[in-house]
Amino acid sequence: MSTPIIDAAARVLADPRAYADEASLHAALTHLRNNAPVSLVDAPDYRPFWAITKHADIMAIERDNELWINAPRPMLQTAATDDLSAANLAAGGGLRTLIHMDDPLHRDIRKIGADWFRPKAMRALKTRVDELAKIYVDKMVEDGPECDFVQEVAVNFPLYVILSLLGLPESDFGRMLKLTQEMFGGDDDEFTRGKTPEELHEVITDFFRYFTKLTADRRASPTEDLASAIANAKIDGEYLNDIDCLSYYVIVASAGHDTTSAAISGGLLALIENQDQLARLKAKPELMGTAVEEMIRWTTPVKEFMRTATADTEVRGVPIKEGESVLLSYVSANRDEDIFDEPFRFDVGRDPNKHLSFGYGVHFCLGAALARMEINSFFTALVPRLDSIELAGDPEFIATIFVGGLKHLPIRYALR
Repeated sequence: MSTPIIDAAARVLADPRAYADEASLHAALTHLRNNAPVSLVDAPDYRPFWAITKHADIMAIERDNELWINAPRPMLQTAATDDLSAANLAAGGGLRTLIHMDDPLHRDIRKIGADWFRPKAMRALKTRVDELAKIYVDKMVEDGPECDFVQEVAVNFPLYVILSLLGLPESDFGRMLKLTQEMFGGDDDEFTRGKTPEELHEVITDFFRYFTKLTADRRASPTEDLASAIANAKIDGEYLNDIDCLSYYVIVASAGHDTTSAAISGGLLALIENQDQLARLKAKPELMGTAVEEMIRWTTPVKEFMRTATADTEVRGVPIKEGESVLLSYVSANRDEDIFDEPFRFDVGRDPNKHLSFGYGVHFCLGAALARMEINSFFTALVPRLDSIELAGDPEFIATIFVGGLKHLPIRYALR
């Protein structure tokens, strides 16, 4: 067995500010892949964990969901937040989404929404998504020639799609946007509601207040939307308990929006910074499918998930004991030199593209097909009408260790 390595560079994975400085982040992750692909991290405020930075190791861990489980630590949080989350769940509150669960419960809960994200459902939704994409590109024309693309377009288009799927009224969209930004922006000064675990948990409480009423409404008067499917779902003849029902809404409304927003805004920045690839895509629109996959790889909106070992094991010869946790760095895996030819080159025609932005195995992202369709629809509407585009200021990234991307993207453009 190999001797465990403790590399100070791995502490970058526990620093929200590092994700707002992509050059420094990728320099640290490249160093780890080459010198300490399995590194023990003991960062202030966090319980120790092992950083896994190679694509092959992450896939192997994701594939073995009996040895490596999500509970009790599905994502990296401070020790204080871990403790508060556990206490809230034990008291009958807190958040328990699909990412917190393991089989068989994970399998049963996932089935509830699965049909809404299958190819047949996506085909039925595509016309509406295409219409919304055109609406937001038209809005860019009307509001141009400058805008903050993130705040004026990228956060709104996918939010409108996912909340329409849930069947929520448009009057509530602003409230949902604020809550999702607060939940995933808890480490960012611009979006955070507070700094203590208790203040951050209030965001979840507000989500629950909203969705508790929604559940009652949909059970009393079911409609043809995903919210009704969740509210009226039963396992073994019983409705979902309050935690699982409300958590389902939260993961669909938040993750189904924020990740796609990050991919769209980061994808546009990549095209701006690689004008040759933008010209290539304009000349060959049939490359849109591979371009979308490259945007998703390039941006990697979900930065990490955690897994905990159920038995003594090893990764790349490094011993990991039962009960110890590993962090799967998707950001690092998506730049792995062993998998991707010139991984730091943005290539709209990249094929194959074995990125891990949607995870792998039984926890593969439920909404992957919808995200791909939204990104494709938006850029299919935008690129042919784009005469020119450039930055009108400095891009800004959100400080996060979980989900995120750009929070501001000032652009100047000419659209026809």
